Amino acid sequence: MEVESEHSALSATVAASATGVRTFTATSSQGLMLMHEILPIASGMRLPVVMAVVNRAIAAPINIWVEHNDIMPERDSGWLQVFCDNNQEVLDMVLQSFRIAEDKRVALPMVVNLDAFILSHTVEPVDLMEPADADKFIPKYVAPSPFLDPGNPVALGTLVPPDYVQETRWQVDDAMRKAPKVIEEVNAAFAKQFGRNWGGMIENYMTDDAEVVLVAMGSASATAHEVVDEYRAKGKKVGLVKLRFWRPYPTEQIRKLVSKMKAVGVYDRAVSFGVGGPSYIELRNASYGLSVPTIDFIGGLGGRDLSLADIRLMFDRLLETAKTGKVKREFVWVNTRGVEP
Repeated sequence: MEVESEHSALSATVAASATGVRTFTATSSQGLMLMHEILPIASGMRLPVVMAVVNRAIAAPINIWVEHNDIMPERDSGWLQVFCDNNQEVLDMVLQSFRIAEDKRVALPMVVNLDAFILSHTVEPVDLMEPADADKFIPKYVAPSPFLDPGNPVALGTLVPPDYVQETRWQVDDAMRKAPKVIEEVNAAFAKQFGRNWGGMIENYMTDDAEVVLVAMGSASATAHEVVDEYRAKGKKVGLVKLRFWRPYPTEQIRKLVSKMKAVGVYDRAVSFGVGGPSYIELRNASYGLSVPTIDFIGGLGGRDLSLADIRLMFDRLLETAKTGKVKREFVWVNTRGVEP
């Protein structure tokens, strides 16, 4: 379906989903911002729309390269969100997203995030599943209350008085809290059928005996993976946590992991101005009351390359913090002109 704007695109997608059909759309950056008004309508109406978001910077200044600041304003819109670090994961998660979103325990829309250019404009081989196998994994969608049902007419998205609105908010919150179990089940089912296990809510690498870990989302986790291998070869006990799901946030898993560490770092490809990186804020909330030193590393904004040297700086700072027990600087702007890291 062709429309004239992203606002209309999601409006049409929501309307189509309400009729009882499976729907998908995609957007990025300023387009996502134009869609903002409609996102909570999709979740409030409990419509399992799936949307790919190519994460790009938002103006000003005008920039079309990778940054996560476009999707961060939507974290409270009631959409599930997953971040992918390669194109195979993107493909697989689109398929999984339909099964997760359409599960009656969830019944919420879902975003599949992929980094601009690093993934969206990079050609890499992927294993395409056969259509019959995909159909087997996500059977035909049967909407619980389709709008176009002459035998059972319903009205959706109407005005609701104060007597009932709070309960609808609770229902969305309850569904979001139930989603992790569904996510883990779908991940296991996908691994069984296709042989690829993406790890559910989070993916831990070399964390069992680690003294420090770095938490990252998106393609940055692939870069950090290499540095973990490098440092492990030198006998340094570092680990990596690939934060896959942004919503729902894996609070209990993160808290349990943080409690075992001597220092924890978070890499943010976004910033909440004057407060810190959004992912760091969430981790700090999840680890409330724990005395583990934490550091927020902000960088890679506007498409700036995240190098192996940048990741080494992060791990070196974490190892230093683990040794001294003192945080030199809580918010570290990585590879930023005129700013001391």
